[in-house]
Order: sequence, then structure tokens, then C-alpha cells
Amino acid sequence: MLDIPSRVRVHVETPLAAQNDMGVCDAFEQYAPVREPDTMNAPHPPKVAGIDSTVPSPAHTVAPAPVTTGPPAVPAAPSASSGPGALLTDRLAGWVSDLTTLHELTERLARTDTLADALQELLRAGAALVGARRGLVVLEPADRLGPDTMIGLGLGRADLGHIETVPRSALSYGRILEGLPGGEGEIAEPDLFAEDGLDPRHREVAARLGYAASYAMPLEADGGGGRLGAAVWLYDEPAEPGERQRHLIGLYVRYAAEHLARLLEVERTRACMRTMTEELLPSRLPRVPGVQLAARHRTGPRGGGDWYDALPLPDAALGLAVGSVTGSGPSAVAAMGRLRASLRAYAVMEGEDPVAVLSDLELLLRLTEPARSATALFAYCEPTLRKITLAGAGHCPPLLLGERRTEFVETSVSAPLGMLACWEAPSVELEAEAGETVLLYTDGLLHRTGEPTDRAFSRLHAAAAGVPKSLRHDPGAIADHVLRTLLPDGAAGQDSDEDVVLLAARFE
Repeated sequence: MLDIPSRVRVHVETPLAAQNDMGVCDAFEQYAPVREPDTMNAPHPPKVAGIDSTVPSPAHTVAPAPVTTGPPAVPAAPSASSGPGALLTDRLAGWVSDLTTLHELTERLARTDTLADALQELLRAGAALVGARRGLVVLEPADRLGPDTMIGLGLGRADLGHIETVPRSALSYGRILEGLPGGEGEIAEPDLFAEDGLDPRHREVAARLGYAASYAMPLEADGGGGRLGAAVWLYDEPAEPGERQRHLIGLYVRYAAEHLARLLEVERTRACMRTMTEELLPSRLPRVPGVQLAARHRTGPRGGGDWYDALPLPDAALGLAVGSVTGSGPSAVAAMGRLRASLRAYAVMEGEDPVAVLSDLELLLRLTEPARSATALFAYCEPTLRKITLAGAGHCPPLLLGERRTEFVETSVSAPLGMLACWEAPSVELEAEAGETVLLYTDGLLHRTGEPTDRAFSRLHAAAAGVPKSLRHDPGAIADHVLRTLLPDGAAGQDSDEDVVLLAARFE
């Protein structure tokens, strides 16, 4: 039989909180008895990464031996289910169970790719670890660059609104975010109603929402991100997490804060790209007698080169343009801004000849940015005559929508700008009837459907033909209906690599 020493020491490693995988790996470091080693040692179980040497032992205890006054009892035979070996096995089993749980929760968190999803996952996982049902997370980065938000678990918007009416200094997350005394680390409030100094408004809100205890933790990133916010979990009855629960939630929140810091940076970059793109597009559409205008634009997460424009021209004319620059990111957005500004200048000088406008634009693109190509469509409109003269360079044909017809405008086949040594294609003239709407769009609208090009065109035609008559007097309502029909389930607003541009002009 193995002679297992009564005193053993297990050497463990510090948890790698910054890594994506906190699960079981490698092998247990050999544990050695404090006294002289025996000739035989127990086999070494696998090593688990993420166990801290300060991890408190599980709540497993050995019953004390009873005190007797009679003759000494005959010692019982050693049992496999008792003794130091069994205690060590229980402790290791508890550690493995905890680390397996952390591994699963951090994997689920790592799969989130948006800030809102990561915050919800943080609340759900934290509630499971501390034994709560509800909670909230307040995101307020210390650098004041935003975004600021509050998300609840098991709490509606009205509930969060009630909580916000409590003075921040009386709330645990408020003390953390404001840097008040006692807000440097975790804050446990095991029985709110038993506290003498509880704010009256806090007492009222807690009674109304039905929580009696709370446990709050700061969200702090170690990689220079600083404080990101605070998370609070609420208990229905007086309670607080145990020592081991606090250790596990501490490991999880440390990893979650690093993940949130990365997503926060991505969110800020996306917001910056959206703002830059929107600033390069018209802030408002012009008002020209005889025509109503509406535009819808959705930008991809990395920023794309799709654009539109509408500008008044001499002799009460109107210039409409849509286009797309190849590529994505800041360089494509900057190229789009340069191309749009150049087209506006050419349109003012010779807008009545769309072919000349696009020819000048092609020459500029070929000389200044030879490695880039673009598609564009320019239309010279005379609203009083409802006459349109347009030319396209590798762009999708416009769609004419009226009470008696829904058809694509026949345009000549032409190459995109920058693809040939010299671009030129004939223009097309058409006359719109009173009440008809011309839809100009970029190919991103078709690509987001996920369908082949011919099927995407058919779906666009069907979506335009299906606009109810009650909406056809409003170009904005027409554009919204086409987007909802062509891109259901909110696909028009979802992040996608493709930009979407839809410009609607209704002639009176």
C-alpha cells in the first residue's frame, strides 16, 4: 500500500488572465512531500494552467475524531475514501472543475465580436459565478472618450432608469466610477436594508425592484486601458459571494476587461470611420422646385468608398451622382472624398454633358491615383421638363418607378473609371412622368442580399414594384420600403463589408 505523507505541498502557477485560453493544458507540476521523499510516489495527475497559489481550498473538511475515555480502539484499516490522499484529490477535483468552468465562460466571451454582446455575456457569466439572477454593467471609460452605456440583465429600461435616479455616491458602481473612498476594488453589500446609512432613495428603489444585496466589481484593463466601467450583480435576498466565488469572478473579470478594452478600441475606430464618411457626404439634400429627394447610406465597419451627391446647377437644373471607389478603410474613404469633390467641380462647369463630366473625372483618377478604379453615374436633371440625361461608368443602371411602369433604365455598357486608357460612353436621355421616382444605388445594395447578380436585380425590381401606392408620394418612404424588402431582418443596418447607397428623386 502507498505510504502517502500526511503533509503535502502542491506547486501551482499564476493564472494567465491575458491569454485567450484558460483551460486545462500542460501537466501538473510535480508535488513533493515536505519530509524526505518516499521510495514510491503517487502518479502525477495532469497539470492545470490558471491555478493560483493563493486559491483557497474547497469547502471539504474531515470530521474530527471522537474523544473517548475507554480503552483504545483498534485502528481501522485505511480506507481509500479518507485520509490526506482523498483530501488532496478533492481539492484537485475542485480546482479542475473551477478551471473547466472558467475555460467555458472565457471561450464564450471570446466568441463575442461586438461590445454590446460582450457586455451581455459578462453579465450572464458573472451572475452564474456569484450566484445572482440580475445585474447591470456601466461602461464609462476613464479617458472620457466614450462610448458610455448601461446594460442590464433581468432589468428593463425603466428599471435602469429608476436606478439612475439614485445619487451616484450612494451606489456601489457610482463609488467605483467616481473614485470615491471605498471604491478602489470590489464592493459587497450583503444586506442593504440592514445598513444604517443607506440613502433613502436607494432604499426606495431597491424595495421597488426587489433586490436586497449587491456585489460590484470594477472593470479595469491591465494593458494601459485603465478603468472601463463597473459591473454589479443583484441578489433577491441578503447574500454575498463566498471566498472561492470571489476568486473565480476576479479571474473572469480580469480577462473580460482585456477583451472589452479590445472591443472598445474597435468600436471607437468604427465610429470614427462612420463619422469621417458622413462628413464627406452631403449634410443635407438641396431643395429644388419640381423634385423631391431622399438618400439612405449605410457604412461598413472598416469604412467604404460608396458615395452619393445632389447639387443645384445653373438654369434651375439638378445634378445627381452615385459612385463607388475600390477598397475599404481610411484610404478608400479619402479617395471617395477627393473623387466626389472633383465631380462637383466638373458638374458645375459642364454638367449638361454627363459624358464630359465622367471623362474629366476618369482623366483625373488615372493621373493622380493610377492604382485605383471607381464606378460612377452622373445624371443631369431638368425638373421643370422632367428630363434626365445620364451617363455611367461601370455602374448599375437606375430604376424608374411609377404607377404604370417599374423598369431599369437602359444604359450603355462601359468600363469603370481607371480601367481603360481612355474612357468614353454615350449618354442616355429619358423623360419621367409626373409622380415617377428614379432610384440611383450602388452595387453594395445588391451584394448585401447574398444573391447572384441576376437574382439580386430581380429582387430589387420586385421590391420597387411592391411599394404601396400610399407611400409613392414620399421618396424617403420608398427608399425605406425597398431597403426593408430587399434586406430583411435588419440587414441594411448590420455591419457588412459592403456600403449601401440609395438615392431617390421623385418628379412632381
